[in-house]
Amino acid sequence: MKNYLTGERVCLRAMEPEDPAVLYEIENDPAMWVVSSFTVPYSRYTLKEYISLSQNDVFADKQLRLMITDRADQSVVGTIDITDFVPLHGRGAVGVAVLAREQGQGYASEALRLLCEYALGFLRFRQLYAHVPVSNEASMRLFTQAGFVRCGLLKDWICRDNRFEDAVLMQRLADTPSPSSEQIS
Repeated sequence: MKNYLTGERVCLRAMEPEDPAVLYEIENDPAMWVVSSFTVPYSRYTLKEYISLSQNDVFADKQLRLMITDRADQSVVGTIDITDFVPLHGRGAVGVAVLAREQGQGYASEALRLLCEYALGFLRFRQLYAHVPVSNEASMRLFTQAGFVRCGLLKDWICRDNRFEDAVLMQRLADTPSPSSEQIS
């Protein structure tokens, strides 16, 4: 059977009790708040509770958070999520966060490819979608290279620095062919 959560450089895994430190770093980065819709910092206690209460089952939790790890040394480099999962419609929103010091090394691309294969293939989701700020060219490229297509524009969707910014609604349907590794590079 195919291992949906392991790639060449990246492994996706469930959250573990030792993960609050990296989650604390990601969740408390104000730069991430703009796209995550969270506006307050999380305590270490809250993150520990979140991990302990999670069933790591997208059907039970209606969300799935996976840790992105480097296969070579098992270090956590980021997270990838499916949120707002609606089983009736077979859809969920995707979010990717890679630690600033780890960005630009291809972790997000491979993690997103693996997540799409897992959700659309193994879990049989009908579709995945993402809201991407129009100014975030790197995220636009990331999702486009993973087979997502622009399907709408959300006016004044995100407030950044007291200015409103549009967001592109990007979507990938289950029957969209998976881009090959050569297309992603």
